[in-house]
Formats: sequence, structure tokens, C-alpha cells
Amino acid sequence: MPASRISKVIAHPLRATLPKVQRTSQGDYPAIEIVVVEVETEDGTVGFGEGLCRRGAAGYARFIEEALVPRLLGRDAADRRALWKVMRAALSGRPGGQIIEAIAAVDIALWDIAGKQAGQPIHKLLGGMGRKEVAAYASSINWLDDATVEAEVAAVLKAGFREIKVKLGHPLKDAIARAKFVRKLAGDDIALYVDANWAYDVDDALIVGRALADLGYGFFEEPIAPQDREGYRRLAQHLPVRLAAGESDFVASDALISLQDRSLGLIQPDVTRSGGISETWRICELAAAFNTAYAPHVGWSGAICVAASLQLAAAAETFRTFECMVYQNPLRDAFTQPIVGEGSQLIDGKLAVPQGPGLGIEIDRDALARFRIA
Repeated sequence: MPASRISKVIAHPLRATLPKVQRTSQGDYPAIEIVVVEVETEDGTVGFGEGLCRRGAAGYARFIEEALVPRLLGRDAADRRALWKVMRAALSGRPGGQIIEAIAAVDIALWDIAGKQAGQPIHKLLGGMGRKEVAAYASSINWLDDATVEAEVAAVLKAGFREIKVKLGHPLKDAIARAKFVRKLAGDDIALYVDANWAYDVDDALIVGRALADLGYGFFEEPIAPQDREGYRRLAQHLPVRLAAGESDFVASDALISLQDRSLGLIQPDVTRSGGISETWRICELAAAFNTAYAPHVGWSGAICVAASLQLAAAAETFRTFECMVYQNPLRDAFTQPIVGEGSQLIDGKLAVPQGPGLGIEIDRDALARFRIA
């Protein structure tokens, strides 16, 4: 019997109230939910993974337990690609939605196990680029009032960030005024980016994008709905600013469309949505094949997502910059040892990549129990 045969899989649905409400063009977010999956093998090795689920984490956990776990028990944890396909077969239809986000949690846990059994961090298992730290940007300056924005910009500059992302929304005149305001606050030597969270249609995005180009912003993230592929092609043809997207993609074939048509200058898959490390690595390799920059999306996720994203950033050939979330998040700040991806850990604008085996972190089981949805 292989030592890495899977003996146990536990899904933990988690919810945490944020100390400070986060606001984007899509609305307010007072709390976050994730699902954490714990996989154990016959030799006692335990791996942890995380799946993105903005709401309904308990439903994700039940789906994992009923649809995926029976397909995993007794299988060799080292057969990650085979297990990915086995889990994918649990539902028919195009790949996406809950099943891929659930698979992501299991897949990350399997990579954590592989690294622990090999005594190597995941970025070494992926081939590696020799990076021990990665450039990072502060994410994000909220779509709130000017006084709050001024305080947030001052805080991230004081922390040593040289790159900052700003949330924008409607109305257009306020969005452009905000972009000008942040540029004035940050100065010309700080790299600035914008995330619109699909606030605009193509015509409005053209107006905002031209203003951002004039202000020297480095990329314009998700200006329009992610499924509007033709819209992205039109924007890419008419805007002198790099377009960024990809956090809404589930699998590599989704990302391939935007890479092939050159509509994106920066691709941003989220490892907890895009099928875990196995499928996200495919996207990273496609980005390298098309000479397109890669920046992992982290967003409102937990510490496992941060650690997995740092491992990918360390290994990806076309890695550009890392999303360092700068708001308080109990599922990130007090969930692992060591703490990972915190702005307070920034040195010369960079974050350290965990060098321990697997994800390079240990889960705080008290926190796991404390935030579990009953």
C-alpha cells in the first residue's frame, strides 16, 4: 500500500467578520467565507488547501464531503493530475463554478502533502526560479470617501509599499477625480494600478482608461465583465494602458482565450478558484508561452491562499507583482505559523516566500475551530 494513500478528508467551512468593511464598485463586504480542506495520508502526512467561496461555505463543505471525498479515499495522493480528473468527473457540463473551487481546495492540500513528503517547498517542486522574495503591491485603497482614502494611502506608503492598487467605480467623474487624487498623494515615483471590479461597460471603460494612461497608471483590472471577451479586445486595441484580468477564470482553457488574442497584458488567476496549484500552474505556463505577465489574485481569501500564491509567484517565469492585502483579516492574520503575506513583513517592497516543506506554513487548529461555521 503506498504511504501516500489518502485515508481522511475533512472540509472545514469558515466565516470571519472583518474589523473594517471593504467596499468595491460591487458593494460592501463585512465578512468573508472560505472552505479549508484537510487531507491526511496513511503515513500521517496532513496537507491543507483552501477554496474560494464568497458565500455559502457550508454548502461547499457538504458538496466536497458528498461528491468528492468518496472519489478520493484510498487513492494515492501523489497522483494529483489523475485525482483532479476524477473529481472533475463528479459533475458534467463545462468546467467552472463550485466544483472547480472545491477541487482547488483539495488540490492545494495534495501539493502541500507532496512538498512535506519530499521535504521541499512547492515552488521547488514546480521547477522554481530561485526566488526567495517577490515584489508586492498594496491592495486595495477602498472606494470610500477622500479622507479615508488619504489615510489608507498614507498607511501603505509608511509601510514601505512602492506599488498600490486603487478601487474605482461610478460615477465616472468621481472615478477620474479619485485616480488623480491618489496620484497626487502617492507622487510620481509610486506605481499605481486600478481595479474596477467590472464597474463599466466598454464605452465608460475607454473614458476611464484614457485618464488612467494620462496619469501613468500601470494596469487597469477588470474594467468590464469578464465574459465580455470582445469588449476586452476592443479596449486592448484603443487603450494605452495594460489590461489585467483572470481572477474570474476557472480553468486554463478560459485563460487561453485572453492570452491568444493578446487582449490582456497581465493575467491574474486565483489559485483557490482556478482549480488549485495544478490548473493554475498550467495558466502560468501558458502565460510564459505567450510572454504575458502573471500576478496572482489573492483578494478576500485566507492564509492558505496567500501561501499557495506565494509559492506560485516564486516559480512562475513571467511573475510581475504580488497582491498583498492590507486590511485586517482574521482568516489570514491569526491562522497560521508563520504569518504569511503581511504588509508588516515587507522589506524593500518585497515579501518573503515560505521556504518550509509544502506550503511552508502550519495551521492554527484553535483558529480553525473558532471560525468554523456550526
